Amino acid sequence: MTGTGDHERAELRSLRLSIVFSIALAVIALLVGVVSGTRIVIFDGAYMLIGLLLSWASLRASTAMAAGPTRRFPFGRDALAPFVVAIQGVAIAGTLLFAAGDALVIIRDGGTEVNPVVIAIYGSLTAVVGSAVAWWLPRVAPRSELVAAESAQWRAGAVLSIVMTAGAIAALLIELTEFRDVIRYIDPALVLIACAILAPIPVRLVRSGLNELLEGAPPQATTEEIARVVGAVQERFLLSEPTIRSSKVGRKLYVEVDFVVAAAQWDVSEEDAVRHAVIDGLAPLGFEVWAAVALTTDRDLVD
Repeated sequence: MTGTGDHERAELRSLRLSIVFSIALAVIALLVGVVSGTRIVIFDGAYMLIGLLLSWASLRASTAMAAGPTRRFPFGRDALAPFVVAIQGVAIAGTLLFAAGDALVIIRDGGTEVNPVVIAIYGSLTAVVGSAVAWWLPRVAPRSELVAAESAQWRAGAVLSIVMTAGAIAALLIELTEFRDVIRYIDPALVLIACAILAPIPVRLVRSGLNELLEGAPPQATTEEIARVVGAVQERFLLSEPTIRSSKVGRKLYVEVDFVVAAAQWDVSEEDAVRHAVIDGLAPLGFEVWAAVALTTDRDLVD
């Protein structure tokens, strides 16, 4: 197994910073939205509050995973990472559905008055902040799924802010024409557009989280690197074609490699050497590698 202390510290630092920015922007959004009566801004604030709760859940999960194995959880609690990622997806999906439903009701009722200048200023500010945080987080903890989910939330928020700003500019231009009554529908229309743009994000988060919880195969890039490393070990020790199974749960990468060998030609120390070669080859991936490497003369045990 490989150590992940630096990774854990970077993850915790990123999540804490995300929470600080979420609190600041959520307060600003709700104040601006309530005072101006602008639903797209209130929606943005609600989205950030949901993100704040999820950031807190991610922080708690990261702390629990960093504690390592315990008597009750002898293999650690790394499954918390994909579980929290899936919960993030479900929560974001619920937020989008609620906001879309509210927007449709507003359109049905004849729209609502908005101040495009307020939306434009707020949208520009949050777009810059959201884009900066989304860019910075994964660079501090590049191998963290929890931080990747946080970054996806910030990236989605930045997209929402850009849509908000573009809509506000469009509303200002429409005010100069004879179609100024259309402005009453700008606010709920922006909410619907934002929901449509953000919809793929919760789907991706839920799919990713469930894949790990169900012990699915790791991402393609990781699977290809495992195959490359095992192939190099096979050539080095002149072994037969291996059977490889792998899955990833949080920071743990589980790899099972079976080689069929001739009887009475290998001893335990040689099998250990093969196993060390596999583990050392996978170390640069940055995961906590749990490798089970077996040399067997019985093909039935492999199949």
